[in-house]
Amino acid sequence: MDEEVVIIDEKTRNEKIKNFILENKKIIIIIISIVIISFLVLFAINEIKKNNKIILANNFNDITADFETGKKNNTSKKLKDIIKKHDNTYSPLALFFLIDNDLIENIEEGNILFDILINETKLEKEIKNLIIYKKALLNSGLIDENELLNILNPIINSNSVWKPHALYLIGEYFYSKDEKEKAKNFFDEILILKDINNDILSETQKRISRDYSE
Repeated sequence: MDEEVVIIDEKTRNEKIKNFILENKKIIIIIISIVIISFLVLFAINEIKKNNKIILANNFNDITADFETGKKNNTSKKLKDIIKKHDNTYSPLALFFLIDNDLIENIEEGNILFDILINETKLEKEIKNLIIYKKALLNSGLIDENELLNILNPIINSNSVWKPHALYLIGEYFYSKDEKEKAKNFFDEILILKDINNDILSETQKRISRDYSE
């Protein structure tokens, strides 16, 4: 008897499912179609991104290789175009190449390029912090302390690996202005940080030992 009840219940359940599918066939087809189309669109977008990345990589490699072999025509313009692509890999590399090879014409142009990466490009946190630090480095000889601190605050107020570098840059800035006590405050802050870059730690210790020992 129990087995017959189970069989009847199963048949009833199957019949309900069948009826539900028949009654909602159009909606089900639409939902399935949307899922399939969404999957295909996402797949296509990912493929396009991959292809664009490959094209950008080849473009960057060709530009830098040409520069190294003396073919320097329009190098700066081509690299700026890559920066404006907002790519999280090759846009920073293009800016670093411009900086390392003194291809940025003036501070204003440099700041525009930095801001494209900082404000408009989706970057990994520490890559963004490195770019902020390099922007501060570029500007440090031409701006006042408030402007310098304003640039570096996102790093100083974080646990970034670039925090010691930022503190050292500010310390050196104040030291160059003969504000040695202000400078020492930033040097001292470096010494209490954990897991800091050995080179920065060594330079800070040398600076304090050389210029602040009684």
